[in-house]
Amino acid sequence: MAKKNSNDFVCQECGSVLQKWAGKCPACGAWDSIVEEIGDSGFSTTSRKDGKKLEFVSLEGDAEDVDRITIGISELDRVLGGGLVPGSAILMGGDPGIGKSTIILQAAARLASGGHVAAYISGEESVQQVRLRSRRLGLDKANVRLATATSVKDILKSIEGANKPDVLIIDSIQTMYIEEISSAPGTVSQVRASAHELISYTKKKNITLFLIGHVTKEGQIAGPKVLEHMVDTVLYFEGERGHQFRILRAVKNRFGAANEIGVFEMREMGLSEVTNPSALFLSDRRNNVSGATVFAGMEGTRPVLIEVQALVTSSTMPTPRRAVVGWDLNRLSMVMAILQARYGMFLGDKEVYLNITGGLKIIEPALDLAAAAALISAMTNIPLPEGSVIFGELGLSGEVRMVAQGAVRLKEAERLGFTNAIVPRGMKGENKNFKLTEISHIKELSGLFRKGA
Repeated sequence: MAKKNSNDFVCQECGSVLQKWAGKCPACGAWDSIVEEIGDSGFSTTSRKDGKKLEFVSLEGDAEDVDRITIGISELDRVLGGGLVPGSAILMGGDPGIGKSTIILQAAARLASGGHVAAYISGEESVQQVRLRSRRLGLDKANVRLATATSVKDILKSIEGANKPDVLIIDSIQTMYIEEISSAPGTVSQVRASAHELISYTKKKNITLFLIGHVTKEGQIAGPKVLEHMVDTVLYFEGERGHQFRILRAVKNRFGAANEIGVFEMREMGLSEVTNPSALFLSDRRNNVSGATVFAGMEGTRPVLIEVQALVTSSTMPTPRRAVVGWDLNRLSMVMAILQARYGMFLGDKEVYLNITGGLKIIEPALDLAAAAALISAMTNIPLPEGSVIFGELGLSGEVRMVAQGAVRLKEAERLGFTNAIVPRGMKGENKNFKLTEISHIKELSGLFRKGA
């Protein structure tokens, strides 16, 4: 292993180590993120005593089922895969003010009311500030252990023996520090070392660990990327602070499905669960409006119906604007290119806007067909047939490809009162009252946008 210098320069965005300072990180491109850190003394595997010989076993053998701790917040339990696994480490990130501390305080109160011992360690706020928030949320009577600290050594000393909690919450990991490391709290060295100490100790003691993390301007959890690999579960809070909906998404979960989502609504008394997000996302939808389609998507194991809105308008600018909210701009550009090359609809001189309502961010390619239909509808000023949902992936030659879990999407659409679906060819429908319009190429959408159709 290479020897680490005592005066390395480390990027605080991606964790890259440089031998000299630079204004821009060559690895991630971040500006003014290189900080000098005093590292550990030289280390080499040859300087250590001989290791212990491992005993290999076969894959076949007894394995105990995982016993979970149910929090009592069904949307949070759903994202975690059914509850908390003792000894697991969970990292939660999100924008400032999005509701991370609120949801974690609500979870601690629910756990305490269920007879579990929850310890909340705040490194950013004082005890009085946390108490004020708990009073506003109506949780001030909950039997939650509360303390403020930033020293990892002090925290571990305080949860030894009889003081051992079932769940330990650290808010936030960027405020923690270890005295033996001379760099400031929040630096790559401190975040990595503090997380390692906390995770190692709680796994040994079978304590569930919650780490709250800051995010960078790009929306990624701040600190070294290895932090996300050290934990068992990574959760992201999504949503606009000016919007009442909050989406909690699992991007990594060793004990459940990745990309599972939980939907919450921000209210005066904190975050409230949304058990039927499809109905809520479509509650303000107007029927028979051009430029709007209803997409039947999948978020983890949950089907979600959501409205896709498009606006196409003339532009006087030499480079017309393209803007998208809740979807990938590169994906929109690809769909526009397919419409021009395979459908014959030229958008080069138009401004194009696409919006996914509700604050949800869609990442699956099944949205391609719904976005294309919304753009065609906006361009022709003709709405889709009333009561229709649509989904399908587009290929560059204009073909419409099958997507996974089509039957589950259709079942959710039928439950919400939709009677028609535009789907890839080959989709099988079970209900005779549900009409399927199957298409194999994007050109076949033209039949849906004729006057009087």
